[in-house]
Formats: sequence, structure tokens, C-alpha cells
Amino acid sequence: MSSLPAALPAAGASPSPSPSPSGSTAPAVPTLQDAQESATNAASWVEQNWSTWLAMGLQILLVVVVAVALRAVVRRAITQLIDRMTRTVQAVDGGGALGGLLVNAERRRQRAAAIGSVLRSVASFLILGTAALMVLSTFKINLAPLLASAGVAGVAIGFGARNLVTDFLSGVFMILEDQYGVGDTIDAGVASGEVIEVGLRVTKLRGDSGEIWYVRNGEVKRIGNLSQGWATAGVDVTVKASEDLDRVKATLDEVAEKLSKEEPWNELLWGPVEVLGLESVLIDSMVVRVSARTMPGKSVTVERELRWRIKRAFDAADIRIVGGATAVEDVAGGPDPTAAVAAPSVYANADSPQVAATAPIATQRPAPPGK
Repeated sequence: MSSLPAALPAAGASPSPSPSPSGSTAPAVPTLQDAQESATNAASWVEQNWSTWLAMGLQILLVVVVAVALRAVVRRAITQLIDRMTRTVQAVDGGGALGGLLVNAERRRQRAAAIGSVLRSVASFLILGTAALMVLSTFKINLAPLLASAGVAGVAIGFGARNLVTDFLSGVFMILEDQYGVGDTIDAGVASGEVIEVGLRVTKLRGDSGEIWYVRNGEVKRIGNLSQGWATAGVDVTVKASEDLDRVKATLDEVAEKLSKEEPWNELLWGPVEVLGLESVLIDSMVVRVSARTMPGKSVTVERELRWRIKRAFDAADIRIVGGATAVEDVAGGPDPTAAVAAPSVYANADSPQVAATAPIATQRPAPPGK
């Protein structure tokens, strides 16, 4: 009987192999079946959502086309409206010289261009902004937080920039109402001068001394336009109360007639120079007023020429111009102007007897004892 260790080899049993450490596993290579399955899933997903995509694309395209078409129509309508308004005003004002000077062709064109630009910008902003919100809503984006944030930001900006908004709105209404334009001489209250630039926020003026004023449109409470319509040249002539009024009026009428017929003054005058009559009557003088309607901004020039001619005509007619109630008369042979002056007092002379009489009496000191 053989032993157990000897029986094991005799049985032919081979020993089991010992486990060996394994290396890194290779990546799994997708098979053709996996690729076919992925393509099938993608095609199924596209087939399920293509109708939604197509509907969204068509909706976005429709919104964009309608917005662009509406914007073009509105802008064209605004342009035609501005042109029609301009032609209507030209037809109404074309028959009179006053209307032509109130709003000339170039100024009307600039005003219409500014108004049209503002209206077109506002229309484009509203139409395109609404279209953008509709496109965002097409993508299922919740617009409530966006609109709420925009509202809060608008309120904050409105409180912080209320002066800017006021200036902008005032500038828009100023342009719409044609209160003034470039080249006009205006009195804006806070400053006065010639308008050199008109903006929606600031108006630039050049003063009489050459300085430039930047006036915010929101700060202007009243506007005095000195370049629209006509101006009035008024001259007050002060003569002695003893002058013959008929001779004074005849001399002034002669000056006015000559001024109205000579160039270039006949082009600056819009009417005859009129002697209105007595403006005031004082004890030793009287004031005669001469007035004329002139072109805008030419009243000062006409007033200076009137004063020059009136002075020369009065000198030739021996009519004296005085300075009113405070004028000092210098008439030959008249009373002595020093007659009303009081004589100097005798007390002004230190050597006069009256001054010596009022001097204090000197007191004598008593002699010392023993003398």
C-alpha cells in the first residue's frame, strides 16, 4: 500500500496554478451595436422635438420680421408727417414778410430734422425693445424677474437723475414749440446772449462780452426771444418847457422822413418813424417820445442813428436839448448863482473883535508871601 504523497502523483492530478498579479485593464471599445443604439436614440430625440424647434424658429422669425417692418413703416410715417407739417407752415407763412422772419426756411428745416430724429429714436427703442422681450419669452425664459429688476433700476435712476430727465424733457418741448434756435438773441433769466448751440440738455449762449454760458434747459423758467417778430426802437428827447411844440414836432417829422427814405435804414424799418407825443411834462422840461418798428435785433442800431440825427437837426433849428428836471440852466445875464450863498461868519476870523470878546479873561496869581 503506497503512501498518500505517492498516490497523488500516480493519480495524475496536476497542481492548480497560483494566481498572478493582473496589469491595467484596456478601455472598452464601443462596438457597432453600441453606435447604432446611440444614433437611434439621437434620431428619436430629434424626431420628438423637431416640431417644437420649428415652431420656435418660425415664431422668432415672425417677431423679427414684424418688428423690422413696423419700425420701417413708423419711421417713414414720421418722416412724411414732419415734411407735411413743414410744407403746411411754408404755405401759411409764405405770403407775409413777418411769417418769413418768424421762422425762416433753414431754421424750420433744422427744427423738423431735430423733431424727426427724436421721434424716430423713441419709436425704434419701443419697437425693438418689445421684440427683444417677445424673443426671450419664446425661449421659455421667465421675464418677471427681469422686468422687476428693470423697474427697480428705472426708479433708482429716475430719483438719481431727475435733473437730467427734467433737462431732457424741457429740451424736447423747447424744440417742439420752437422757442428759440441757433442765431437768436434770447434772455433766459439766468443768462442772456446769442444762441450758438441748442441741445436736448444744455443750451449754449454767447454773451455781450464774448463769454459762453451753458444753460441747462431744466433751469430755464422763462424765455424772452429778441430775434423773432419785430423790435421797437424808442428815443426820448428832453427839451425845455418853453420850446414851441409845433416846431419840435416838425423837426422830428423831418428827421423821421429822411431816415425812412435813406438806405440801409429803410430796410431795417418795418414802419414809419412816429412822433408819439409828450411822454412827460416837468417844471422846466418836457419829454417827447419817438418810436419806430424795426427788424429783430436792430432796434439799438436804429436808436443810435435817430439820436445822432435828432441832435444835429435840433442844433440846426436852435432847439436845446436839456437833461430834465435836474439840468442846471446857464443863461447869460441871469441871477448870480452865488447870491443865495450866505456870507461867511465873523467868528471864522480869529483876529476879529467878536472872537477876541469871547476869549476867557486871564486870572492873576497872588504874589508869594514876603515879597
